[in-house]
Amino acid sequence: MPRSLVIGNGNILVGFDATYSVRDLYFPRVGDANQTMGNACRTGFFIDGKFAWLDDPAWERHLGYAEDSLVTDVTLKHPGLGITVTFADYVDLARNWFIRNVEVQSSAGFSTGRVFFHYDWYIEGTDIGNTVAFDPRHRGIIAYKGNRYFLVGGDRGPEFGIDTWANGKKGNGAAGTWVDAEDGILGKNPIEQGSVDCTVGFDLAPAKPMESRTLTHWVCMGTRLSEVTTYGQDLIVGRGPDTYHGRTLTYWRVWSEKDHRHIDEELGSDVTQLYRRSILTARTHADNHGAIIASTDFDITKFARDTYAYAWPRDGAIVANALDRAGHQDITRQFFQFCQQALVEEGFFLHKYTPYCLPGSSWLPWVDSQGVRTLPIQEDETGLVLWALWQHYRIHGNLDFVVGLYTTLIVPAAEWMVTYVDERNGLLMPSWDLWEERWGVHAFTVGAVWGGLDAARNFADLFGDVAAYVRYRDAADRLRKATDLHLYSDDLGRFARRIAVEEDGTQTVDMIIDSAIYGLWRFGMYPATDQRITDTMNAIRDQLSNKAASGGVARYQDDYYFKVEPDTKKVPGNPWFMCTLWLAQWYIAIAKDPADLKPARGIIDWVVAHQLPGGLLSEQLDPNTGAPLSVSPLTWSHAELIVTVDEFCRMSERLRRTANPTVPPRPSPSR
Repeated sequence: MPRSLVIGNGNILVGFDATYSVRDLYFPRVGDANQTMGNACRTGFFIDGKFAWLDDPAWERHLGYAEDSLVTDVTLKHPGLGITVTFADYVDLARNWFIRNVEVQSSAGFSTGRVFFHYDWYIEGTDIGNTVAFDPRHRGIIAYKGNRYFLVGGDRGPEFGIDTWANGKKGNGAAGTWVDAEDGILGKNPIEQGSVDCTVGFDLAPAKPMESRTLTHWVCMGTRLSEVTTYGQDLIVGRGPDTYHGRTLTYWRVWSEKDHRHIDEELGSDVTQLYRRSILTARTHADNHGAIIASTDFDITKFARDTYAYAWPRDGAIVANALDRAGHQDITRQFFQFCQQALVEEGFFLHKYTPYCLPGSSWLPWVDSQGVRTLPIQEDETGLVLWALWQHYRIHGNLDFVVGLYTTLIVPAAEWMVTYVDERNGLLMPSWDLWEERWGVHAFTVGAVWGGLDAARNFADLFGDVAAYVRYRDAADRLRKATDLHLYSDDLGRFARRIAVEEDGTQTVDMIIDSAIYGLWRFGMYPATDQRITDTMNAIRDQLSNKAASGGVARYQDDYYFKVEPDTKKVPGNPWFMCTLWLAQWYIAIAKDPADLKPARGIIDWVVAHQLPGGLLSEQLDPNTGAPLSVSPLTWSHAELIVTVDEFCRMSERLRRTANPTVPPRPSPSR
């Protein structure tokens, strides 16, 4: 079930599914570890002998956020229980607390009410050796293992603390303590160890019709017991949870206002809201130690027995560029420092990394089919980090920051790209494509590497490194000439997505149309108006557009990943947000007057129409129904929306000023 809402503070990320059940609880780093392993942590209500968990289909749900914040604004109605429940949940901006504010209103009133919160513990990713225990001093449950502590408590007034609880075993035929809550009574077992879960309950005072009852529930997280007691619950109780709710709400609203004030005028309030939600969503996936995580939706493990909860340098570079455009350089600086640490000695990046900057799991081999050593890399990742770093400098002008990366990141990566060339044809040596499916020389990779070399040339010029400037400039020029000669196909009338070079030097052209060929112009290698690019982008539009109900653009012809529709003439592949937005970016880049922006505006509106109710964007969509497929949210999808909106607004203003030079420019961050 895709995640419908996510909240966090860079140390914690909490993911909610479409029923508003907590599914993901990442701590102490975003992406590692998921302390619930994606299992449902249930919330339930017992009203005058009737009970329902939030996954009961009878609930009427409205899921969303408080405006421009990472505080939820959720309303749930259950006709059978006769109650309306509102949630305002958040992770404190500075402390590792997950706090849930709950208001229960009954249409008919009730004499007995109780709210239950259940947690299915897999501390540090396993259900082995966990402990849950009632702590009478702090009137809560402490779940722990090693140096991970979680205090499950709350306050409903006049006294803080939980009213009832259950600590129990799960697995081996035991469903867990959540079952015990369904009769409204928990057994108060003081302690349990091993494969455990826990459920806590809060009593609600009797209520008259339309009268409300409130409570605050929290999970304090830390690496020592004192962090979740003295510096956790005791602090919340002493200062009051409203203090932290107010400061967190204010912080995110101020933080999200670093954008361009004219989006409303250009594209309307719905686009502005999704733009800001995309920035906030990207922030939840940016760990405070620099890793930018692709997605934290743990349900993908059912498909691949692994997650997207890794830092791909390519994905991170694109997300960092989006955040830079929105004015958030503090986060992106951490990302580039993460990359500085991740770069291997030879000067390239590995496939992906954990939030601890260690190599992530991989399916890219170190040998080819003949047993000859190869590099398990996607070379576009190395190129795009340098490209994004130059864009970062262009926007923020922070010379003191980039000078520290010149000899430790920029030069090693650029020197490696200069040498990783097939001398037989002047193209790159083969690597894996951005889709991680094919080995060869790929158009997207070529464009990304050219962008990286051009960035290195610019940095060398900035720092007066003449020899390096000449070397990187010449390498970029040679790569473009080789691309002209080998990657453009007269037979196809467009650029090819890939060529494979045999040992004897013969080349095989991959005829399949692929939306990622757009990389040849996106990172500056070719003008967007180059006729060869125009022919290529028109072919992408014509051959990869989904002709079923949900619209959008596929990755490539006959895409197998989460394939839904067998008729490839109707549906070349599931539509992806990023691939569709790439087409919009091209429409913007070639626009000569405001009317030319209409197709891009249509795509932006299409994205708005296919967002999840809370404002999240998945990786791909069902081509017929438009339902989200694969992970949600995907930070790359949100990043491309941010970039597209930014480019649209800038181009629209540029075209208006060209038509009427007396119109003063609107103030916005420089680029």
